[in-house]
Amino acid sequence: MSTANVSADQLRLFIERIERLEEEKKATADDIKDVYAEAKANGYDTKTMRAVVRLRKMESNARAEAEALLETYRNALNL
Repeated sequence: MSTANVSADQLRLFIERIERLEEEKKATADDIKDVYAEAKANGYDTKTMRAVVRLRKMESNARAEAEALLETYRNALNL
């Protein structure tokens, strides 16, 4: 086998892996969308749920910093 064939084969394998992962990502995104729709049908506010998910992804010190900054902005705007 020539170097070009090995590289082409390896490239094809990488592309195929990426394509499979993209399909899985789309399926996961669809599943998440379905869960939010189910929660909304049960009376939950999905916008707030998304905010909670974002907060839970953050490290505790980053979350505390974001909350402090939000509170500072609220106070500045008398909210």
